Amino acid sequence: MRARIWTSLRALPWTSRRGNCIFSWVTSERAPAYLHQATRVALRRITHHDQEEFTGLAKASAEFHRPWIYMPTTATEFYAYLARFDHGAAEGLLVCICETGAIAGFINITEIVRSSYQRGTLGYGVFTSAAGQGYMSEGFELVFRLAFHDLKLHRLEADIQPGNSGSLNLVRRLGFRNEGYSPGLVLIKGVWRDHERWAITSDIIKTMH
Repeated sequence: MRARIWTSLRALPWTSRRGNCIFSWVTSERAPAYLHQATRVALRRITHHDQEEFTGLAKASAEFHRPWIYMPTTATEFYAYLARFDHGAAEGLLVCICETGAIAGFINITEIVRSSYQRGTLGYGVFTSAAGQGYMSEGFELVFRLAFHDLKLHRLEADIQPGNSGSLNLVRRLGFRNEGYSPGLVLIKGVWRDHERWAITSDIIKTMH
């Protein structure tokens, strides 16, 4: 199932080709540039224009995501989610399919700490319309380029619940290392959940390329 590009009676789709990628939006404003592009996916920042498509995908993917993550499914929840990303301590990023411009998933870098740390924490997920097609693996390669080259970070961390086999398999494939286990690490829907701690650093990326 391909993600829907939302339309209305008041506007016609605006499309543009960025390199080998299509950007399709219902807006008279210029869409933000892709930060990085690969063969099949591109990376850009989330904006308020994404509300309808993002919440529609989140609703359709709710059962797929639970109990691991809970994404915004209403406009109010979306704008609260969007407000977290200040492009300083947090980056909200979308993985988009080049062929259509549709959103495949999201990869956020939050809790960015500078000074002697130069690290950030990852939060991510794929929507059901794009699951199982390798888009997130390609998207992470673009996130690594943004984090380690553009943002000059040294370290990215991912906290993953032990039963989330899909996420654990992904970070293993990408070269993350397991750094431990923390009981009751994160409060999710009123319950303190155990998490495995995974991380990847810029020097690991250099040895892999």
